Amino acid sequence: MSQDVKQPLDYFKHASLFWTDLLHLMSGKPIALTSVGPMRNWANDMKKITTEMMDANEDITEFNQRLTDYYKQLTETWIESQKKVNAKIPTIPQDVEHLEAYKRVWIDIFENDFTQLFDSEEFGQNYGKLVSAELELTKHWENITNVILNSMKLPTRKEIDDVYKELHELRKRITKLEKNDEKKNAR
Repeated sequence: MSQDVKQPLDYFKHASLFWTDLLHLMSGKPIALTSVGPMRNWANDMKKITTEMMDANEDITEFNQRLTDYYKQLTETWIESQKKVNAKIPTIPQDVEHLEAYKRVWIDIFENDFTQLFDSEEFGQNYGKLVSAELELTKHWENITNVILNSMKLPTRKEIDDVYKELHELRKRITKLEKNDEKKNAR
């Protein structure tokens, strides 16, 4: 990310965290004292959520830059391919019989140009960074969701996954026991 973009983001993050800390100090205890049930936890977890959202904003900027580069590569390749097709059109007679020839030329040129794009190192690097930025965003949203779920005393995704895993293991053991029981009864 360029220094021009990073400096305002750092300033925004610093200022937001300052105000979040100040509000937390000034009102955190009274809010926690007057809140009951899930809202008490929510008041205490607001700083975690705010911090996670700040970090997510930086990753959104990175993701948007990579996504722009991705579509720029696709668009440039499309334009160049279409120029090549347009250059070959005058050599193909313009009647119904030669429509198939035009389609084959269009498919061949686009296939070759996009294959070259997808095989290029630059495209691979950008696509890898795009996927990485998307995974970072997903991680931030999952962290925010987990904080909210914990505040509301609801199970997190990991806890639910663990329950499903254990349920699956139990089903496998029951099926195995039932098969062993059938074998014993068959004797």
